[in-house]
Amino acid sequence: MRRAVFAAVAAALASAVVAAPVASAAPAAGAGTIAWGPCTDPTLVAAGAECGFLSVPLDYSKPRGAKIQIAVDRVKHKVPDAQYQGVMLTNPGGPGGSGLSLATRGSHVPNHAGDAYDWIGFDPRGVGTSKPALSCDPNYMDYNRPNYVPITPMLERTWLDRAKGYAQACAKNNPRGLLENMKTTDTVKDMDSIRVALGQQKLNFYGYSYGTYLGQVYGTLFPQHVRRMVLDSTVDPRGVWYGDNLNQDLAFDKNLNIWFLWLARHDDSYHLGTTQEAVKHKVDETLLKLSFQPAGGFVGPDELIDVIQQASYYQLRWLLLGDALSKFINNGDWQTMKSLFESFGGRGDDNGYAVYLAVQCTDVQWPKSWLQWHFDNWRTFGKAPYFTWQNAWFNAPCVFWPAKASQPVKVDGKGVPSVLMIDETLDAATPFEGSLEIRSRFPGASLIAEPNGTSHAITPRGNTCVDSKIAAYLATGALPARQPGRTADVNCMPLPQPQPPVPTPAAAQRQDLAADALPATRFAG
Repeated sequence: MRRAVFAAVAAALASAVVAAPVASAAPAAGAGTIAWGPCTDPTLVAAGAECGFLSVPLDYSKPRGAKIQIAVDRVKHKVPDAQYQGVMLTNPGGPGGSGLSLATRGSHVPNHAGDAYDWIGFDPRGVGTSKPALSCDPNYMDYNRPNYVPITPMLERTWLDRAKGYAQACAKNNPRGLLENMKTTDTVKDMDSIRVALGQQKLNFYGYSYGTYLGQVYGTLFPQHVRRMVLDSTVDPRGVWYGDNLNQDLAFDKNLNIWFLWLARHDDSYHLGTTQEAVKHKVDETLLKLSFQPAGGFVGPDELIDVIQQASYYQLRWLLLGDALSKFINNGDWQTMKSLFESFGGRGDDNGYAVYLAVQCTDVQWPKSWLQWHFDNWRTFGKAPYFTWQNAWFNAPCVFWPAKASQPVKVDGKGVPSVLMIDETLDAATPFEGSLEIRSRFPGASLIAEPNGTSHAITPRGNTCVDSKIAAYLATGALPARQPGRTADVNCMPLPQPQPPVPTPAAAQRQDLAADALPATRFAG
């Protein structure tokens, strides 16, 4: 539900990078129609997808006014029409994530249970190949940023000036009408426009992370058009969005320490310490060194934090990150860390970041007083020192955002007939309490929990217990029996923690990084 999700959820779900959809004719000009044509991305082509655009109102209160275009793709059902179960609209989260690649997800559902649906991906308004797409300052997430932790008033002022500058760039470089109509409710209305354009009375929906909030709001505003929903890693609507981000900070730090313990248990492979505390000390020591001397002139404390945060998001990245961190600390391999930052840290993903802010800053009014941010984040920092200020500065442009904020929808799922929810109980980006809260608001929902799992929004992913229940639900609508109380309805053990390769004698030799081995390039800030 933020930062790394833009790049990393897409990588974890389906490795495709989606090119602009190309139709055989001009993009649809008439409201409510999609001119389908061939796609250009090889993965979509191989899946038999077709691509197009849907024109929708920029402002739904002015349906005859200006239009924007939503990029949409479709992989059609593979069963006889008599077994067809309708469309499955999808969203990967963010907000700001492109959803075109998710049209191929049906083939990942076991027992061919996805074959009975038309799988629909789309780039939400402002995202990716939708027109127009937001962009503010493509260089904002580049190297040589100030240290995230504002240990001096000057550093705090520097970050505030940067945040204000980004918000001003968004106002300068984008149509004001689009910035004023980027709320979750606007995208939800686009979802319903897609439903109408596809000629469907009801939607099926599969949402990940922020996509679960789209599902919640759609179910609140259009319950009569919901057939089935799968919600993976559920947003807590009570904290939208300031409180949810503070809760994330605590959960991300907890998961990072779980990864530190795993690294310690595999010290024969990583040589970072034999205890959780020893690994933590080595990482803290490295962050301090980097604040004075960025490695290679590129990798400072911000970049390292951005990379290792992936361990808090996805257990499937532990091996990659453990190897990279070991080589970085013990051997001085900053090139690999630099490459990972460019893959995971959001460098160059100005569109994703701009949309993230455009949605979150206008869904609800964030605190207008920076003193409240200052107090709340320093208080949280005492419990969660790794990611609190990273997250604060990521969201700080909301203090200066140029579009008016609205009021969030009061989520009410009483009219939604059927929802399957999945969540790992130590999911950091969307803490588990959010799933319990939505289960309580959706009487037709059943919740699958994965106790002590730390991964976020990646189903189906090879967990037979979970995936078989998703397949059964899509095939027949069968849900796990709902249990009394504020609890999960069924537990599935998460996938086991990964096991590093057995180290060779040469690899087992310890090569600690000397204190003076980091390049002497001064870190800006």
